Amino acid sequence: MPTPLEADKHKYKIELRAGMRPDFTIDQHWENYSADDHAVWRELFHGLEKLLPGRACNEFLAGLEELGIAADGVPHFDRLSDIMEKKTGWRIVAVPGAVPGEIFFEHLANRRFPVTDWMRNRSNMAYLQEPDCFHDIFGHVPLLVNPVFADYMEAYGKGGLRAMQLKGIKKIGRVYWYTVEFGLIQTDEGLRICGAGILSSPKESVYALESDKPSRERFNLKRVMQTDFHITDLQEIYFVIDSFESLFEATYQDFAPIYAELQGAPVYRPQHLLPTDEVISRGTAAIDYTGE
Repeated sequence: MPTPLEADKHKYKIELRAGMRPDFTIDQHWENYSADDHAVWRELFHGLEKLLPGRACNEFLAGLEELGIAADGVPHFDRLSDIMEKKTGWRIVAVPGAVPGEIFFEHLANRRFPVTDWMRNRSNMAYLQEPDCFHDIFGHVPLLVNPVFADYMEAYGKGGLRAMQLKGIKKIGRVYWYTVEFGLIQTDEGLRICGAGILSSPKESVYALESDKPSRERFNLKRVMQTDFHITDLQEIYFVIDSFESLFEATYQDFAPIYAELQGAPVYRPQHLLPTDEVISRGTAAIDYTGE
């Protein structure tokens, strides 16, 4: 799912559905998926099945296996939810698209992950701006059986509800973007992918680790909160966490003083690099920030 900031910025419209509940949830109606929907799922899955070993983090690959997410076709959400609930207490709820911020945060805070029910078409196989079923299930759900990441997502939901009261929605939205959607993680084997936006994209799963265009730097909470992003192209900067435990420790705090400190502070473009950044690799798209 995109962040509430992303959904608001690009004004995604929720398709009104018969039977949609006040919390924007709907029934999956698995029987309504077409043969082509299942074929697109299989094609995407097979492509990433070849690309992700050696690129995706081990926690993600383990989650895929534990949940039994496979190339057969679009999964039944309830079957996945029953496995997730036993492991970490999370369940999937079907939604027709990006939901309003308060609704999104409320679901996460109660260990419910909103999953878009529709599948992309063949014209958007390599890169998709909006969330679809494949992005949400394949990209996001496997890590929700990891206990530390599961706790991080619940805490993020609770923090998001508070951010709405503290005018911190843009800042916390950037944290989601650069960790949950487009995060990298340092491992003993080297950099690996942990962000769903990369994991569900055949194109970006190669680009994020192998292209010389984007910069890669150590995760720093305040720096991330000040870094803008775009959804119309591949990323120009990635932030690297040391572990899910370190991510949880860095973000499990009261953000109110940080929001206050950053009020009126500069917002950096994705290409900007600062003298204080801990840069792992400088990209060819990088621009040294001069304060202008």
